[in-house]
Amino acid sequence: MPQCAVTSSPRLLSKCVSSGAVSQEELASAYSSQSSFFSSRLHEAEQRIQMQKELEKLQLEVELLKEDKKNADVTHAFYLAARLQALQTFCTHLQDVLKDHKLLAQRLSRPLCGTGLPIPAHLHRFVVQVVHMAMDFVETLDEKRSAVSRRADATADLDQLKTSVSQLLAVASEEELLANRLLGWKDVCDSRLSDSSSS
Repeated sequence: MPQCAVTSSPRLLSKCVSSGAVSQEELASAYSSQSSFFSSRLHEAEQRIQMQKELEKLQLEVELLKEDKKNADVTHAFYLAARLQALQTFCTHLQDVLKDHKLLAQRLSRPLCGTGLPIPAHLHRFVVQVVHMAMDFVETLDEKRSAVSRRADATADLDQLKTSVSQLLAVASEEELLANRLLGWKDVCDSRLSDSSSS
């Protein structure tokens, strides 16, 4: 047999025989039609592969069902019909309002700025950056609002703390005055007692 005709399968089998993993007789009996050793093993392997494929298919179907369930409120016709009905009701109401207010309808139908404003090509990059900055600002607007409200609350708390400190200092000075008066009265009482006991 020429060298170029040898495939990888005979090489692998010859290595298995030379290493002692399989004997030559087992290989010969495997090729005979009476042997069911390889055919039963092959059948079992095919069954395992088929079961694995079915399991993967079922897992994929379960994943698809989970995704459908998760997105049901967006994709299901029942929910979409309710949303469409609400949107149509809103549009009808808006049209009724706009019929009553002709000026408002004109202002809404007229663009706020020219729609065909030419932007030079060298400024396109800056326009994109401005749009990104505007989107970032809108995303962080709630955080900025809460920070401002917290700052206002902190200012009010600081004012209340300053008022409390000033009240505490006023009470402390009153207590100091009362303590001095009490000490003065004690001295007066002690001196009177000492005068009355000496006489």
